[in-house]
Amino acid sequence: MRKRCLIALFLFLALAALPLYSEQHFQVVVMGSGGGPMENNLSGYLIAQAGSNEFISLDAGTLLAGITRAEQETGFGAIPTSAPSPYLPQAQILRDRIKAYLISHAHLDHVAGLVINSTLDTNKPIFGIPDTIDNLRDHLFNWKIWPNFGSEGKKPYLNKYSYQRMKPGQRVPIPGTAMTVEAFPLSHPDQYLSTAFLIESSDSYVLYLGDTAPDVLSPKKRLSKVWQRVAPLIRQKKVQAIFIECSYTDAQNKNQLLGHLDPQFLMQELDHLACEVNSDSSQTSLAGLKVLVTHIKESLLKNSTARELIEQELTSQNDLGIDFIFPHQGQKIEL
Repeated sequence: MRKRCLIALFLFLALAALPLYSEQHFQVVVMGSGGGPMENNLSGYLIAQAGSNEFISLDAGTLLAGITRAEQETGFGAIPTSAPSPYLPQAQILRDRIKAYLISHAHLDHVAGLVINSTLDTNKPIFGIPDTIDNLRDHLFNWKIWPNFGSEGKKPYLNKYSYQRMKPGQRVPIPGTAMTVEAFPLSHPDQYLSTAFLIESSDSYVLYLGDTAPDVLSPKKRLSKVWQRVAPLIRQKKVQAIFIECSYTDAQNKNQLLGHLDPQFLMQELDHLACEVNSDSSQTSLAGLKVLVTHIKESLLKNSTARELIEQELTSQNDLGIDFIFPHQGQKIEL
């Protein structure tokens, strides 16, 4: 049985019926919700302030395919595009409405859309911790894998994307929007860094985590530092949602998670977060908090899907009152 703060369960039972997190602060359009192997549905989420058309891209494994799907599902609604323009609407959204990229790490399932669509894109900043920016510069935009559309590296560099290195815990404004962002390193696994991004708008927050190993398998315990940062904000009802991966079902060998989470480890980490939130016993637990489950890796088995199994496993283990959401490509989500 997992260890947890007893106060978390007590407060959940007492407060689960309260209407929490009801006001809308952000809009999200899902470019891709999977972690592979389907190459047209990889990690990517556009997020903007509620009522705004100025988006940032949280990772960019899929872009144009996701924009096209969202248009079919009316995920973008009546977002205006530049007129007149020689480009189709989905290209206009890519070029004009995405103001910046926040890249958690440089693995292909998080950057493939950025790379492939770079020839069509317009000048924008790419935000990331130094490890991520260095990997993009040295191993992707390097005139070997792809032309150097970055602002550093092998010459000539084309300066379409300006690299913005982020210091952990330092809040920086995102150009073209009214949002700010803080970055926190994650272990994926420990020798390779991923990133959590804390996005803020008008004192409301969304936490987006790239791929991450659980702290129990990481000597650096980087997730605990993220939980310590957001726990006071959750107590104040300022965190509208957490995006966090759950790549494999609980059937996956724990030694073969490759720096990812499964339902058991995800719930264990959310238990740790609940304990941080409830360090002051007068405050509430995680009841009603929206948690978007990302990066599910499909097994492509005939009789079941990983998504269905992970949803079942998380639902059966969810005694914290969390509102789990399983986003699908093209979906619009209001937070």
